[in-house]
Amino acid sequence: MGTLYAGAGVAPPEGLSVTVASRFCRLEAAFGPVSTDQGGPKATSGGPSTLAHVVGEDVVKVEVRQLDQELPLPGYARPGDAGADLRARTDVTIPPAGGRALVPTGLALAIPEGYAGFVQPRSGLALSHGVTVLNAPGLIDAGYRDELMVLLVNTDAKPYEVRRGDRIAQLVVKPVARAEFVAVDELPRSERGLGGFGHSGR
Repeated sequence: MGTLYAGAGVAPPEGLSVTVASRFCRLEAAFGPVSTDQGGPKATSGGPSTLAHVVGEDVVKVEVRQLDQELPLPGYARPGDAGADLRARTDVTIPPAGGRALVPTGLALAIPEGYAGFVQPRSGLALSHGVTVLNAPGLIDAGYRDELMVLLVNTDAKPYEVRRGDRIAQLVVKPVARAEFVAVDELPRSERGLGGFGHSGR
């Protein structure tokens, strides 16, 4: 399966697998018109200048500027992992009992339109040291081009030392929908209705 381009208002071309057709539909709202002539769907005039594309069925290309050439690109520890490791660019000491630190990663990303990045904690760091991502998941919009920074918080009773090159968080890249918000006088009824915090019990 080659590169797949998605376009707004276009049905998935015939012959696509269920997985790829589903992905095509999820992305179509983010892009301009496409042509589905022989050779696969391609962007036509009127679409955005940058198109997200799927290589094979599951891989999204994300362009990266390495602001620190000695640090590796984000990488997955094992096949099938959802989160790519992010590393610390500098040494940082995080104070105990709620101390916070904004840790640079040495990376700047160009996440394709129709996608967003979500910075998640590392479970081992949280379990062993009480260190987690304070604003988890940290949102990286497609248009953000500055250095990726991770906001860590230390919930433990002693300081935590982050060393340059340490894995401090994970980056998950996911397709996202852009909503159109419409003012109405009444909302449609639902089974839950107005039930809020604690409504469903323990």
